[in-house]
Amino acid sequence: MRGLLARLLLNTLAIWIVTLVYPGVRFAPGAGLLDYLVVGAIWGLANAFIRPVLLLLALPLNLLTLGLFTLVVNALVLLLVAAVTPLEVLGFSQALVGALLLSLVSLVLTWIFD
Repeated sequence: MRGLLARLLLNTLAIWIVTLVYPGVRFAPGAGLLDYLVVGAIWGLANAFIRPVLLLLALPLNLLTLGLFTLVVNALVLLLVAAVTPLEVLGFSQALVGALLLSLVSLVLTWIFD
C-alpha cells in the first residue's frame, strides 16, 4: 500500500510539473488538489492496464519503427486520460510532447525519490 501511495504522489507531481513547464498540457481552470490526485491515479491505472494492451496491439508497428511508436501509444494514453479528467491537452502533437516530458519528469522523480 505504501508503494502504491508513493507512486500516486509521484505521478501527480510529474503531471503537475509538466503542466507548469509545457503550455500544451494544462489543468482546467479551477482545478484543485483533489483533481490533481484523480488525474495522477487515472494516469497510473491507464499505464498499468490500458498501455500494455495498446503496446501489444501496436507490436508490429513498434518493431517496424524500432520502438519509436511507443511515443505515439503514450500520447494516446495521455489523450485518453485527458478525455475523462480535468486535464486538458490541446492536440495530438501537444500530447506527444507532453507524454515525452511526462516520461522524462517521472524518470527523474523516480531517481530522486527511489
